[in-house]
Amino acid sequence: MRYISLILTPLLILFLFGCSASYKQLSNIEYRQPSNFKEHLLNEYKKRATFEAEEMHDWNSAKLYSEKALQSLENENIYPEKISFWNLPKDKINELNIAFENLMSIYNDAKIYDPYNLARAISSLDCWSEQQEENWQTWDIQSCKEDFINSMHNIYQKISKNETDLDRNKNKEIEVKINEETEVTVVTKDNKNVLRQIIYFDFDNFNLSSVSKKKIKQFVDSHKKEINEYLIVGHTDTKGTKKYNLSLSIKRANVVKELLINYGIDNNKIKILGRGENQLAIITPDETRQPANRRVEIKKTN
Repeated sequence: MRYISLILTPLLILFLFGCSASYKQLSNIEYRQPSNFKEHLLNEYKKRATFEAEEMHDWNSAKLYSEKALQSLENENIYPEKISFWNLPKDKINELNIAFENLMSIYNDAKIYDPYNLARAISSLDCWSEQQEENWQTWDIQSCKEDFINSMHNIYQKISKNETDLDRNKNKEIEVKINEETEVTVVTKDNKNVLRQIIYFDFDNFNLSSVSKKKIKQFVDSHKKEINEYLIVGHTDTKGTKKYNLSLSIKRANVVKELLINYGIDNNKIKILGRGENQLAIITPDETRQPANRRVEIKKTN
């Protein structure tokens, strides 16, 4: 037993030295006004490392986050750990795999349009997986999960807005050409501000997350005086048959309708539509998974 102790003690010292070395190196680096993805990512991982080291005294996790923060200085692309990296309860693997796939599917676009929330999503997915592996701090699991979902919501909205703006600019170019050739003034609906809330869904799913429910509640509470009747429109991506996706879009709209009723909105003041894979937020080929297209839009009826 003594020999085992003599062997393990130096190993433990080396491990703790490695942890403290990377964490100490990181503590001297900070971007108070981050201007790009790499700087945002370093800050986000640094927050995680500091919490694990100072609050939880979990030097293993602090080392992981510190090293990933430092890697962001040298590498263009830093990804969350693959779900297989973690020793997770079997009933949690599928949910985290879906989250990982969703993030990776919008990674390149998010780096361009929303680097801050991409950094948040990457670090919070690692946090969610790490806490789920430990599987005892339920509050921390939920907190990291909600951070991830919130970040992904924000990314989807940024990407969708960019696609809409591109389409609008194309329409304006067409209108200008028409005006020059025919001297006819063309007015389009694109120039109107539409009051709406967008909620996103996992692939082949119509369940609402706690984050989505909070967003819907905030929307309803904030606009009760402005909205007399609601229109709820369900959408899907192009993966699957058109018939199946139409049915799924209606289910998504219905689950939001039920929540609005629970929040006190009269059933007669809510209309629903299922668009299936029509009216995509982001145009994709058939049989393509695209998280930004899997959505419900809550609008004021005209």
